[in-house]
Amino acid sequence: MDLVIGSSSIGTPWLWSAFLAFVLVMLALDLGVFHRKSHVVGFREALVWSAVWIALALIFCAFVWTRFGETKGKEFLQGYLLEKALSVDNIFVFVLIFRATKIPLILQHRVLYWGILTALVLRAVMIFAGVELIERFEWMIFVLGAFLVFTGAKLFAQREEEMRPEDTKLMQWAKRTIRSTPTLEGDRFFVKRDGRNYATPMFLALLMVEFTDVVFAVDSIPAILGVTVDQFVVFTSNIFAILGLRSLFFCLAGMMDKFRYLKVGLAGILVFIGLKMCCSKWVHVDHDVSLGVILGLLTLSVAASLVASRRDERREREAAASKDAAP
Repeated sequence: MDLVIGSSSIGTPWLWSAFLAFVLVMLALDLGVFHRKSHVVGFREALVWSAVWIALALIFCAFVWTRFGETKGKEFLQGYLLEKALSVDNIFVFVLIFRATKIPLILQHRVLYWGILTALVLRAVMIFAGVELIERFEWMIFVLGAFLVFTGAKLFAQREEEMRPEDTKLMQWAKRTIRSTPTLEGDRFFVKRDGRNYATPMFLALLMVEFTDVVFAVDSIPAILGVTVDQFVVFTSNIFAILGLRSLFFCLAGMMDKFRYLKVGLAGILVFIGLKMCCSKWVHVDHDVSLGVILGLLTLSVAASLVASRRDERREREAAASKDAAP
């Protein structure tokens, strides 16, 4: 079996303390130094920060691999790649949320910062609860596996549908229940008027971002638990993926239409991991095989998306040229 139920975590009190301190320092540097003043995050800046976060994750992976062995290193790498891939799907929804709430580019980083800060806490709670359930009730691995197969099939079936944040029950409830201003008030989430607090569209966007992350965590955490039930490995791979999400958002936000088949790849990954969990009692799937499947499905879906995008662009150019040449 890939999943060793009841196996001890590699996380010692010192390791947990050091990692949490690292996360706090990086978050403080992010908002307190590099993004103290609101500004539009350009593609080049986002690309550099994405490279920094990926490099830090790989360095940490090398540390785990060297210190705790090949198996733990591969578990971290699989978990990180899985969470990174699934987080891209978040970006699709974040773009729609910002469009619906009319949050300008200059303020989007602030919303994502606080949304992801809250997500760190919520993810930690869900991870520890998930591991505890699996270790106490071994049959939960089959329940979570079946859930992932269902989720993957549902994602494939709904791959063409576009979410409308303004039509969700949460947004409708928030508009009915929370006193809010119709327009932005700078970068503030709340303003006070006539002695009463009012939420701004910034807060509504933050609420939607946090809700979206919880929804996606319901899929992603069972998926990573299909790779390992080591709490430290699950948590650190999850957090590294989340910390790099903002930079990845500003890299990809303007080109999401170019990744039309990514959801097909993600659906395939979820189904594969779900089946692996359901069959884990009888069939051993090597970490190298799992890693190859995850990388292969991601590569194929991205490559197919880029080929289709270039084909459509070529057809549009040819159609425009034919129109211009027509008498």
